[in-house]
Amino acid sequence: MSKTLRLILGDQLNIKHSWFREARTDVVFVLMEILPETAYTTHHIQKVAGFFAAMRQFAQDCREHGHEIVYLYLDDENNQQSFEANLQHLISEHQIERFEYMLPDEYRLDQQLATFCQALTIPSTIVDSEHFMTSRYAIRDLFANKKTYIMETFYRDIRRKTGILMEGKDPYSGRWNYDAENRKALPRMEYPPAPISFKHDVSDIVDMLRKMDVQTIGNIDAEDFPWPISRGEALQTLDFFLEYCLAKFGLYQDAMSTRSAFVYHSRLSFAMNIKLIHPREIVDATISYWRDHQDEIDIAQVEGFIRQIIGWREFMRGVYWAKMPQYESLNALNHQAKLPAFYWTGETGMNCLHHAITQSLDEAYAHHIQRLMVTGNFATLLGVHPDQVDDWYLGIYIDAIQWVEITNTRGMSQYADGGIVATKPYVSSANYINKMSDYCKSCRYDRKQRYGEDACPFNSLYWDFFDRHRETFANNMRVAMAYRHLNKMDHDELHKMREQAATYKKNSDSL
Repeated sequence: MSKTLRLILGDQLNIKHSWFREARTDVVFVLMEILPETAYTTHHIQKVAGFFAAMRQFAQDCREHGHEIVYLYLDDENNQQSFEANLQHLISEHQIERFEYMLPDEYRLDQQLATFCQALTIPSTIVDSEHFMTSRYAIRDLFANKKTYIMETFYRDIRRKTGILMEGKDPYSGRWNYDAENRKALPRMEYPPAPISFKHDVSDIVDMLRKMDVQTIGNIDAEDFPWPISRGEALQTLDFFLEYCLAKFGLYQDAMSTRSAFVYHSRLSFAMNIKLIHPREIVDATISYWRDHQDEIDIAQVEGFIRQIIGWREFMRGVYWAKMPQYESLNALNHQAKLPAFYWTGETGMNCLHHAITQSLDEAYAHHIQRLMVTGNFATLLGVHPDQVDDWYLGIYIDAIQWVEITNTRGMSQYADGGIVATKPYVSSANYINKMSDYCKSCRYDRKQRYGEDACPFNSLYWDFFDRHRETFANNMRVAMAYRHLNKMDHDELHKMREQAATYKKNSDSL
C-alpha cells in the first residue's frame, strides 16, 4: 500500500482539521522538536516548554484516535535537527510515495518547505490549515493599490461577509465599534479574578532543554505550568473567560494594574495561535453566552472582544502576507538605538516598565496595552532599532509567532512600516500611563516633571520624539494637538527637554 507522510508544525495542533476526520492506514503523521526552531530568536522558556508540551499532548490525542504518529523528541539520537533531513529519512524509512503539509503561517517556513518540495522526487501537496476566517491575501486584495490598510474597513468587511453581530446589512445595535467606551482604568478597589491554571509538570522538557543547551529567557515553575496545552483545556479557558471576565472585558481591556497581570483578558492567544481552538468557535461561543446573559453583559464588552478576534488578529495576518518579506526590514523612522539592558531583567526605576517587563519574564505574557503603550512606547521614544524590538517581542511572549508579532511590533508599535498599519505613532508621555494604570503612584520618577533628576523619562522623550520627527508627522492630523503644543512651547523649555532626553538616551541602560 502506498503511503503518505504528513507534516504537522508546532503551531498546527488542530484536531478538527479534515486530516483527522478518520484514521487511515496509508497515512503517517510527523511532529518534530528541532533545535533551529528553538534558536531563531532567544525564546522565553515557557514558550518553548509550552510548544513542546502541547505538541506531545497532540501526538498522544492523535494516537488515541487511531492515527499513526511519528514524534521526534529534541534529544532523540536519530533526530537530525532539521525538517528536511528528518523528512528525507522518514520518506526512505517508511517508503513514502507522497508528502503533504499544511500552509505554514510564517514566511520563513513557507519558503523553506516550498524549496524542500521542489527537490523531492515524490509528489507533494499543500493544504490549508483550516484555521483563519480569511485568506492569506485578503488584505492585499481588499486594499489593492492602497498605501495604508485600515483595520476598521477590513473588520466591517468580515462582519458583512460572515453575519457576525449583524442585522441584515446593518451592525447589531446600529454601531460598528464601541472602542470609545472601552478605555477605562481599573477602579482602585477592583480585583479581577485569578486566571484559570492547569498545573502541568513540564520538568522533563525543561531538563531536556538544559541538557541540549537551548538558550532561553524568563522564568518557569516547571512543576506548575499554567497554560492550556490541549483542546479540552483551551475550551475550559474559553468557558472561564465567558463566565468570569467577559462582562468587564471591553470596559477595562486597556487598563493596567499592579493588582492583576491579566485583568479581564481571555488568555486564549497561545491556544488559538497553536490552533487548539478556532477563532470562529470563540466568536460563536461568545455571542451565544452573551445572548443568554444580556441582562448582565452589554454589547460593548462583546464587540470589543470580537473585534480583537476577527478584526485585529485576522488583519495582522493579512498585512503580514501582503508585505513579507520586505516588511521585516522596514525602518521608516531610521531608528538605530539599542534596546536597554533592563528589557532582559526588569531592573529599572521606571515602575511601569519594571512591572510590565518583570511580568513578561515571569508569565511569558503581557496584554496589548502593556506591550503597545509601555514597553513598545518607550522603545519608540528612545529610537530603538526595530530589529531589536522585534527580536525581544518574538522571544518573550508565549503567543508570539512572527505573523502576528511583527505586524503589531514593527507596524502598530514602532511605526517602522511608515504607516501601513497605523495612521499615527502610538506614543505617549507619562500622562497616559498614569491615566490607565496605578504604576506611577509608586515610581521613583515624577510623572509631572519634564526635566530634572526625578523627571519621568517618558515626558522629555515624548516631546523629543515629535521634535526630531517633525518632517514625518507635522502634517499628520491625528497628532496635530502634539504639534500645536510643541509649537507654543517656550524655546528655553524645549531646550531643557531636549537636553533631558539626550541624557536619558545616553544613559538608558541605567534608568
